[in-house]
Amino acid sequence: MICRIWHGWTTPENADAYESVVRGEVIPGIEAMRIPGFRHIDLLRRAHDDEVEFVTMMWFDDLESIKAFTGEDYAVSHVPAPARAVLSRFDERAAHHEVVDRRPQPS
Repeated sequence: MICRIWHGWTTPENADAYESVVRGEVIPGIEAMRIPGFRHIDLLRRAHDDEVEFVTMMWFDDLESIKAFTGEDYAVSHVPAPARAVLSRFDERAAHHEVVDRRPQPS
């Protein structure tokens, strides 16, 4: 399994708007692509003094699954225009980590 990690930052004033765009448009758009090997996506949010950081973690079976999402240059960021409009800055390229141990815990 591969975890694709990406960061974006907004001003505190734009944080709610960015979260709304991602949750209402970006993630549903990705889900609608029905990418083979795409397992799930997590959105994280953390406030700093003068900005708000967002992290997306996307879980894929393998690099081929990620290429089905982004193309051959699989590290390129996927940041649609509505999201770019409210971001202050963002990673131009996502990081990819091989998941070597993942342990679901009993309920």
